Amino acid sequence: MLWKTTINALKAMALSGGILLGSGILATATAAPAPSAPAGEPQTYSDRGAATCAKCHDDAHVTDIFKTPHGVKGDSRTPFGQHECESCHGPSEAHVSSTPGPNGKKVSPAVVFTGPNASPVAERNKVCLTCHQNGLRMDWHGSQHQSNNLACVSCHTLHVTKDPILVRATQPEKCFTCHAAQRALSFQLSHHPIQEGKVVCTDCHNPHGSPGPTLLKKVRVTDVCYTCHADKRGPMLWEHQPVREDCTNCHNPHGSVNPRLLKEKVPFLCIDCHAATNDMGAVGVSAHSVKPGSGSLYLYADRSCLNCHSQIHGSNSPSGSTFFR
Repeated sequence: MLWKTTINALKAMALSGGILLGSGILATATAAPAPSAPAGEPQTYSDRGAATCAKCHDDAHVTDIFKTPHGVKGDSRTPFGQHECESCHGPSEAHVSSTPGPNGKKVSPAVVFTGPNASPVAERNKVCLTCHQNGLRMDWHGSQHQSNNLACVSCHTLHVTKDPILVRATQPEKCFTCHAAQRALSFQLSHHPIQEGKVVCTDCHNPHGSPGPTLLKKVRVTDVCYTCHADKRGPMLWEHQPVREDCTNCHNPHGSVNPRLLKEKVPFLCIDCHAATNDMGAVGVSAHSVKPGSGSLYLYADRSCLNCHSQIHGSNSPSGSTFFR
């Protein structure tokens, strides 16, 4: 009967939480943890969409969204063709039904785009990229702006009739908020007509990402410049190698104190590369000898090197590669 007593004892231990482990030694198991509380119910969308939001958010700063493409209710591709305000701000029934706290504020919406309680940048950008991930935005991931944790709303303003970043007259100032050095250069004596409103940043750059350097719209700097300066493209019979390589070898596209956006005045700019040649200012060399009737070298008189080499971007002159006339 001893074995029956032992079996009954084991059954009782098993029912009370005890276990018998492999080596034959009886041990008492730790009590099983209490089940965790059930996860909270997922947030739901408010019943009346934008009509519910407008009860509190009825100022022009918010309601101007109805004057934009985002506010078109008849188009299922737009936020208002789906869950209206909550298409971007997330399901916010908890926000709607909450009671204002001591500071007068309710529970925040699922996604907050601006202000001190703004959601993480990745979470905010994910909302925008849900719709805007093709075309010019396809290189956003890994771009300089994305790598620097820039949010879409850092540049874009949605609850306005015209987004300032999309208006040529106001776009540069939006970019200059961060790019102060480029803003200063745009006021130099020689500059692209940015301040005049004829050229804007996105004429050359794609702020959403690019396979080229410095967010340029094309892979090579020269290809961007040729968009407007097609006469410099060539091909030429005699080509100036620095020109074909990179326009910024000689020019600062954002502005310069020198004529024609040059980094330095000629002949000093030319001497940067041609200082080792025998004809750069050497008195007695026929090409650059003293100008008749004066004490100055041709090299430094009037238009300097451009007195002879006027077609510095390339030439079809039969005189040879030395003379870009």
